[in-house]
Amino acid sequence: MGIFERYMTLWVGLSILAGVLLGNLAPGLFAAVAGLEFAHVNLVVALFIWVMIYPMMVQIDFSAVKDVGKRPKGLVLTLAINWLIKPFTMAFLGWLFFRVLFADWVDPESASEYIAGMILLGVAPCTAMVFVWSQLTKGDPNYTLVQVSINDIIMVFAFAPIAAFLLGVSDIQVPWETLLLSVILYVVLPLVAGIWTRHRLENGGDGQRLEQFTHQLKPWSILGLLATVVLLFGFQANTIISQPQTIALIAIPLLIQTYGIFALAYGTARWLKLPHNVAAPACMIGTSNFFELAVAVAISLFGLHSGAALATVVGVLVEVPVMLSLVAFANRTRHWFKG
Repeated sequence: MGIFERYMTLWVGLSILAGVLLGNLAPGLFAAVAGLEFAHVNLVVALFIWVMIYPMMVQIDFSAVKDVGKRPKGLVLTLAINWLIKPFTMAFLGWLFFRVLFADWVDPESASEYIAGMILLGVAPCTAMVFVWSQLTKGDPNYTLVQVSINDIIMVFAFAPIAAFLLGVSDIQVPWETLLLSVILYVVLPLVAGIWTRHRLENGGDGQRLEQFTHQLKPWSILGLLATVVLLFGFQANTIISQPQTIALIAIPLLIQTYGIFALAYGTARWLKLPHNVAAPACMIGTSNFFELAVAVAISLFGLHSGAALATVVGVLVEVPVMLSLVAFANRTRHWFKG
């Protein structure tokens, strides 16, 4: 682990503070950046997210899918959590907290947008940070590749329909064109670019070229993450300063969702008698979110300064420290599993 990965929480925290500070000191600059859009997609955000996602996509070996039949239980667990449970529990928690428990503190329009942001987080299973969580828990890297590969294939087809269904249930109109464009921009195209790059580097059977290339790209991926965090929190700086209670209200159901889903997945993995190097990353993948995609879609659908975008940004705030705490728990409970 390099210094960036080892102290990820610190760097993310500093990026959040930098974003809030810069957003308040130079609101005009961030307003100008916010105006750089095409088809409701912010070009600067898209650039930073691509810088982050592309190196991760290069690591995905789709030829490894053939090995999934050897240990299918971990994959089944991950996919069941990601597509049959997590989106619906997130939508339920959003409704419960913002339509019932917090109804007196949040106006109906804002509540709808917060719920929408939570739904987009719930329907976007993790891709970019999966390899970090797997490495921190000493997970099987090849199995993690299989999980990510299958998950991304499903996401291409399932993200838009599930998101549209749940957003529709929440009485929110969904522009399908924008939603599908976001999926193509942030999932399909990076995947294609990653597959093409990997194929070119592996051509001739020289795996060392691929390893060197991914090693060189690694710092750029992390810088892309930190730059994205700075920019997103800069866009929301005024809201964060003026409405800290809103951040707390959004964070509460997100925390419950994250720890609850992990408990369900981890308990099921132990019941299924999965080896720890499969169980831990499987649960991490099922618990964490592809918040880059969720943020991008929220911005595309509802605008940079919307409650939906704010909810997904709070997901960024919650994601890294919470997942690191779960990594620590998984490592401490390694003895619960046989392998």
